[in-house]
Amino acid sequence: MQTYRAVHLVERPQQEITADVFSTETATIPTPQEGEFLVKVTHLSLDPAMRGWMSPDENSYIPPVQLGDVMRASGLGEVVSSKHPDFPEGTRVLGMTGMQEYLISNGTGLNKIPADIPAEAVLAVISLPGVTAYHGLYQVLQPKPGQTLVITAAAGSVGSLVGQMAKNLGLRVVGVVGNEEKGRWITEELGFNAALNYHDQDFAEQLAAAAPDGIDLFFENTGGVAQAPIFSQMNAHGRIAVCGMIAEYNKDQPDPGPSWMNIIKRRLSIQGFTMPDHFDRFADYGLALGGMLMKGQLKYRTHVIHGIENAPDAIKLLFNGDNQGKLIVEL
Repeated sequence: MQTYRAVHLVERPQQEITADVFSTETATIPTPQEGEFLVKVTHLSLDPAMRGWMSPDENSYIPPVQLGDVMRASGLGEVVSSKHPDFPEGTRVLGMTGMQEYLISNGTGLNKIPADIPAEAVLAVISLPGVTAYHGLYQVLQPKPGQTLVITAAAGSVGSLVGQMAKNLGLRVVGVVGNEEKGRWITEELGFNAALNYHDQDFAEQLAAAAPDGIDLFFENTGGVAQAPIFSQMNAHGRIAVCGMIAEYNKDQPDPGPSWMNIIKRRLSIQGFTMPDHFDRFADYGLALGGMLMKGQLKYRTHVIHGIENAPDAIKLLFNGDNQGKLIVEL
């Protein structure tokens, strides 16, 4: 009798995520019934949103993972046994697989993926990071050529794609990062106009020099110390897309934000967004991103961890900045 491993959430993190909030359990590989198929998961995506999914907050965009349940995660896999006419054996699928090596599905929430696209490209560009970047840039910020865009966590899986797409549209792009290596990557490899380290004491002055005409668009991924200086330099009728607050996720109380006075004075538009609201657009966004990728318009890098047993401990890399690219677990 063959078995598989699954990572379950057994405690809620108080602040930082530690490996002991998870339990790796073994179960018998199930057999699909009529209308079902069995997926062997080959790769898992580790994303900052997972911190919010562990929270007990019921008043959020998606219900929290219940204690004892398999930890929520998106993944890529292959159908290895099927009693579903639309998902024959060998079909490659992408979706919310959970942190497990196998799962039974009826197809809900899973999308078919061409076999010729490398797994790392799927998870770094076509899946959640890519569709998040695409929606936030095109639908929320609605950029125009010549505008100045500032992106926090600019070397991250989402921010790096936002910046490249914006450059392709003719924007001036300023990326905010946490170390010099990431700054070199986004400027020398991805073509950002400037990279700023938010740790620098003269960050606000550097920002003013990098955006001499002010800031028209702000793609916010982090919160933290960079937020107020960027907010204060927004131009009239500027637009802000709030995608993440990774600097705040592990705090009991978030830091106070900037005064709302500039929202009125500068007539700013600020919109938070999460992609579960837009599942119906994933296929279209994926096609657009795949086209950009095939044309060589998007670059990416990945940080690959091997083995599901190492997945729980690897999540902390998302929050200490030690990951160098999209964080993926290869099973």
